[in-house]
Amino acid sequence: MSSAPVRFRDPRSTEYDFLDSMLVRCPRCERIAHVVRPPGPRPEPGQALYAPRHLVCRSCGLSRTWAERRISFPRGSAAVARDPYFRLPLWLQTQTRHGRLWAYSLPHLDLIGRFVAADLRERAPWYDTGRKMTLVARLPSWMKSAKNRDEVLRAVDRIRAATVKAG
Repeated sequence: MSSAPVRFRDPRSTEYDFLDSMLVRCPRCERIAHVVRPPGPRPEPGQALYAPRHLVCRSCGLSRTWAERRISFPRGSAAVARDPYFRLPLWLQTQTRHGRLWAYSLPHLDLIGRFVAADLRERAPWYDTGRKMTLVARLPSWMKSAKNRDEVLRAVDRIRAATVKAG
C-alpha cells in the first residue's frame, strides 16, 4: 500500500512577507550579514516596504542603515540575486543547470523546499484575498516541473548546508 502524497497548500505568501529579515553577503568580510527592519511599531501597510533597514554583520561588526525611497527586486534566475535595499548578494543562493535558486531567508527557502517536494500542490483560491500571484505561483516553471524536483531539492539542501557551515 502506498503512502499518502505529500500535500502543499499555498499560504498566500508573497516576497514582501520575507523582507523583514534577509541574509546577505557582507561587503567587508564576505560572511553572513543580516538586513533587518529595526524593532518598534510596525509601519502602516503602504509604508512597510520603505521602512528603514539595518545591515548588521556579526563577524566584522559592520553596521549600516538604509532610509531611502528606492528599492530594486531581483528578477529572473540568471544573474546573482541581490537584496532590494543595499543591493548586496543574497547569501541563500546557488546555481543549477536551469537557473539560479535564491531565497531571502531560511523561512523563504523552507517554503520553496516544501512546495517543490510536494506531490500534491493546492493553490489558494484567488477570490479569497484578491492575491492571484503568490510567491509559489511566481516561481519559474523549471522549479515547478516535477522532472526537476530532485535537482531543485538538492540545490535547497546545498544552500542549507552552506548556511550551517558558515553559521
